[in-house]
Parts: sequence; structure tokens; C-alpha cells
Amino acid sequence: MEKAIAVVVSYNRRALLSECINALRNQTRKLDAILVVNNGSTDDTEQWLQEQPDLVFITQKNVGSSGGFHAGISWAYKNGYSWIWCMDDDGYPKEDALENILAVETETLCLRNCAVINKEDKKSFVWKTKNFATIDEVDSNVIYGVGHPFNGTLLHRNIVERVGLPTPSLFLWGDESEYLQRIIRRNRIPVCTVANSVHYHPASAFSYKNDWDFKNSWKMYYYVRNRLHIQNAKFSNKLVAFANYSCFLLAMAAVVMVYQKTDKLKKLSFIVWPAMDAVTNDFSQSPVTILQRLNSSPQQRWNEGLKNHIKYTRQAFNSLFAPTRTETPMSA
Repeated sequence: MEKAIAVVVSYNRRALLSECINALRNQTRKLDAILVVNNGSTDDTEQWLQEQPDLVFITQKNVGSSGGFHAGISWAYKNGYSWIWCMDDDGYPKEDALENILAVETETLCLRNCAVINKEDKKSFVWKTKNFATIDEVDSNVIYGVGHPFNGTLLHRNIVERVGLPTPSLFLWGDESEYLQRIIRRNRIPVCTVANSVHYHPASAFSYKNDWDFKNSWKMYYYVRNRLHIQNAKFSNKLVAFANYSCFLLAMAAVVMVYQKTDKLKKLSFIVWPAMDAVTNDFSQSPVTILQRLNSSPQQRWNEGLKNHIKYTRQAFNSLFAPTRTETPMSA
């Protein structure tokens, strides 16, 4: 029988991680291994992991969900596991989730995903899943054409061999979408959600229309920057990808003007920064450096923007026609 491993990426949520691990231990189809990627947690996660003899874990610096899943999937692949079941630490699978997702009859080269259900009401889909609002409305066990990595996402090693690994430099907010597009668009691998394989997850609280705190909006940097890389994974023509990204930026500017209540001009100016980093393939920013810039004085932000303007202008045109940034497929 092919071996199955769970890969859980965690950062500073030890209590939630423990809940997830207990659910993995209690699966009706026992896992062959559970791997936790600890992204440099500063709470008691490291100590707790050392006390769990049945777990394998990797501790690394905080490189976001993209770096976490890159490390975890790479480890699982290199150690010979056939099925790699991926999830964050804030969700947990129902006890028969692995058994049911493995039992469904699909092609091996099909990205399978659990049905991601609100952990509070136990029936509502967390994200849009076709036109279904709740799991009770689903009339077929396999919902083709939709999946929500990395929330109970089941990869066969053959997918990893063909597509490669998640791009580690994306950090978060878009890394899972970029990987999904490489799988289903670039490599023509189908995706499906298995309705009787349930993964419980908190309700999605993010909406870009909600007023965000300018000085603490470091995640918005990744949301804007990574959108271009998603488009590049989705479209083989870079001009088409850039055109779609430009439409996204215009829509973001409209959202700022219509829906944001505070710091509208600052937010409009802020959008330019991650957009230019996207075009020039600049992956150097971290949450710390983003926050430093957001909390700097207007003069400092102006000086920084002026300093980067020449660099952006010089690199933008060349980067537009540079080869698309993708992962090299894994060797067998």
C-alpha cells in the first residue's frame, strides 16, 4: 500500500496545532507519518514538538506558508511518500477524512481537496465552492473543478514530480493560488473537492473591501505583489498576464477610493510599491521591513520611493519579457 504523510505548517499557534495533530492521530485510515514544519515559532511550539515521539518536525525561520509547504512537501517527496496531505495548523480533518479522500475514484494525477467547512457551524463552506453554500446542498460526492489549497489538500508524488514545489519566495496570501494555477493550467491536471472528506477551518475573515489599518497592513503587500505571479502561472503569455494584473490594480485602486474610510491617499501610494516589486521580481521584503516602511515618516517614504523609482524603471521593461518564475519539476 502506498504510504501517506500529513504535512502541517505552523507558526505560533500551539493550541490549534495540538488540535490538528490529535485529529490526524485519530484518522480511521492511519497515517504513515505526520510532519510538522515549525516556521520559527516563538511560543512553546518547539518544546511541545520535542515531547511528541510520534511526530517528525522541521524547525526553520519564518518563511511564511509558501516556505513552509515548500520545505514540507520537499521532505515528504524525497523520503518516498506517495500521498502528501497538506494543511495549516488552524484547521483539522474529520476522523474519516483521509480514508474518504483516498477512496474516491479519480485519476492519480488529480489534485484532491477536502471539503473545507466552517469549524463553528460544521456545515457552511468557508470559501466559494461552486454554487453550494453548505455541505448539505451538495448532490455529488466529487465536485470537479474546485479546490482550496492548502486546507486538506492531497497531492500524489507524481504531481510533485511533474509540477515541482510551491514557490517559497511568495511568503503568503497567493502562494497557494500560484501553485494551484501551475497544477491545473500549466500542467492540465484536474482538481476536485471530495464532499465526504471534511476539513474544518475557521470562517474567512478577510475582505479587501474592509477598512484596513495602514500602519499594520503588511499582509496587503503580499496580496498585491503575488497577484502578478498568480497571473503568470495562469497564462502562458506574459503580456496577457500583465494586462490582467493591471486590471486588478485598477480594481484595487477603485476599492480604496470607494470602500476605505481611512488613509485613502496613503493606501493608493502603497499599492504602487508591491506592484513594482512584482514586475521587477523583487522578493526581498519581509514583514519586518514592510512594517518599518509603513511606519516611517512621509518624507522617509517619499525618499525611499524616489530612490527606487530609477531601479523600477530600469528593471520593469526587461522583467516583463523575462522568463516566467516557476519551480523546476522534481526529478524522479
